Amino acid sequence: MLKATTIHQQYEQARKDNIRVLIVGAGVAGITAAQMLRRDGRHPVLIERNKDEGHPGYMLALMPMVDQALEDLGVREHYRQNSIPLGRYGFHAHTGRMLRVDSMSSILNRFGDYRGIARGKLIETLTSAGCHVSFNTTVTGLSESSTGTTVTFETGGESYQFEFDLVIIADGIHSSTRDLVLDGSTVDVVDTNWGGWVVWAPEDTNMDLGEELWGAGFFLGVYPVKGELGVFLGGPRADTKVGPTSFVADVRRKLTTTSPRLESTLKAITRETEPYYWSLKDCRAPTWAIGRTVLLGDAAAGFLPTAGIGAGMAMESAWVLTRILRHAQRDTVVSLLQAYEKAQRPRVEAAQNTSRRLAGLMFHRSGTLAALRDVMMRIVSIETAIKPIQKLLANQPNPDRVAKDALKRI
Repeated sequence: MLKATTIHQQYEQARKDNIRVLIVGAGVAGITAAQMLRRDGRHPVLIERNKDEGHPGYMLALMPMVDQALEDLGVREHYRQNSIPLGRYGFHAHTGRMLRVDSMSSILNRFGDYRGIARGKLIETLTSAGCHVSFNTTVTGLSESSTGTTVTFETGGESYQFEFDLVIIADGIHSSTRDLVLDGSTVDVVDTNWGGWVVWAPEDTNMDLGEELWGAGFFLGVYPVKGELGVFLGGPRADTKVGPTSFVADVRRKLTTTSPRLESTLKAITRETEPYYWSLKDCRAPTWAIGRTVLLGDAAAGFLPTAGIGAGMAMESAWVLTRILRHAQRDTVVSLLQAYEKAQRPRVEAAQNTSRRLAGLMFHRSGTLAALRDVMMRIVSIETAIKPIQKLLANQPNPDRVAKDALKRI
């Protein structure tokens, strides 16, 4: 449970620690990092720009790179109770016919859990022991000196300043705090020019089966979580401007084959009065560690949803960072942040590259290209498509070794 707390109350605890830590952003990455540090006995200040918990979120398929973080936080069983196993992946031709169903369990179970969970339920899981956060609070200034980083906050129309030894920026893909530390450096952005609606549909009898339909000018994904189905329907943003009802009608005209599940999900999109619209863009920051400040999660590398790995990599990164920080003192923070970026950035960007490549394959208007893609997907299994991710899972990071090696070089 997120517990609203004033920034003054949080800082009063943080200032007693050997390292005074600020975490900007109470999303998946920020909360994971905060809870890991608290589990280690520290008292990071966690702030969130929204006035409350905000939008409840969407569906997530979490791969086994999250398992170690959940284990260290002591919430693994809570996670399993709030999620469901994803055993199969179904791929539809652009006309709607199911082309193939692959076993996800045979691919991923040797590494750990692969499960579907609603974002709200994941936040609930991560904060089950309680999580103090200061809502309606933003960073308006950062000034680093030899003694620490002075941070200027605005909350409730008032401005405050506190000094920290470490600032973790985890306020999302559109991070405003990131701009304060990059000093004009350009963030690499891939804009697919596609977007779509996220809604919930009733659960059915195939709750271990995730499905995707890569259409000509549209994409439909159905992802089970506990008790319901998460649905995404999108297309070129120029086409989705007509609204969900008209866009669904256009999708129906393109389908020659359908199924009870596809019908249910399309109806759910038209019935939702205010569906959440998601513009499909990603970002890649040119550097993560800047002095005593570090970018984390989507603020460092925001993912397209095409490989279903963004949230998992954000949690893994939070785990790696905070495990490295177990070895930190005030005079070693800068070196350890640099070591963290050197170790973790290649993993994150390898996963992000997979998402980008899949986006280039999925998002097409051409019926001819869609038909050729169908032919290819009859041959190429999901195991082949996610080979780079399997390599990441097979080679787990070792944050303690990273920290020890970095400290030897100081």
